[in-house]
Amino acid sequence: MEGSVINQICASMDSFFDTEKKIGDYIVRNPKKVVDMTVGELAKECGVSEASVSRFCKRIELKGFHHLKISLARELVDAKDDGEISGHISVDDMEGSLRGILSNKMEELRQTVAMMDSEELKKILDVINNADTVLMAAVGNTIPVAMDGAYKLNQIGIRAMSTPIWETELGYSYNLTDKDVVVAISNSGESTGVIQILEAAKSRGAVAISITNNARSSVAELSTYHITTATREKLFLDGYCFSRVSATMVIEIIYLLLASMRKESYESIVRHEQAMAYTKE
Repeated sequence: MEGSVINQICASMDSFFDTEKKIGDYIVRNPKKVVDMTVGELAKECGVSEASVSRFCKRIELKGFHHLKISLARELVDAKDDGEISGHISVDDMEGSLRGILSNKMEELRQTVAMMDSEELKKILDVINNADTVLMAAVGNTIPVAMDGAYKLNQIGIRAMSTPIWETELGYSYNLTDKDVVVAISNSGESTGVIQILEAAKSRGAVAISITNNARSSVAELSTYHITTATREKLFLDGYCFSRVSATMVIEIIYLLLASMRKESYESIVRHEQAMAYTKE
């Protein structure tokens, strides 16, 4: 399935040149207008040349401006049931803001699931299910997602490890073997720390799985298996930002499917919950 144009732009925004950012920002904030524009009109609105618009389309793997308009139109039709795509949020318009946030978050999840390849996912599940140890690796904003993943895997009987200390993650990755797995989680897929962990793990023969917003990122290219997550955060904030919603959804999907595969998972969960029961009294 062809991915969402808006998601592709949002995922690549940090790697764009200034001219490309102007075009990309205008498109994600005004998709309905762009559908009815000529290439010259879009270029004028963005303050760039028509050639720059054409190059931008190629940059996001579209054949040209007409392909961009068709893709946007189809995306708008597909999303119409969730309300108009909007990046406007304000406490002065709380109801509209809540609808816009909900609509975009739902679209993030829908696109993330739609981009998953069933056969690839089966291989990922099989690799994790049979691993001696799973290292859930992340730095910065993705640390909570990785730690949640390790918690869930341990709960269903799969030995997993994660830590907010990058140096410990790196040291641990050098002790992995070809029977182990590293799951790298990164927004852009260009995190130097995550790349180093992947390189260390691969040097030890471990299988690399990555979860990023960009299938062409360095982290994705270093991995044997990759899951692409959708992001819409650029619609709301101009500066650096990150949404954990899609990555958390992927972890939840992996957890639920693995639990369904493992006969002993229910007993493992009960054992874990009973061991913690006294802390909840």
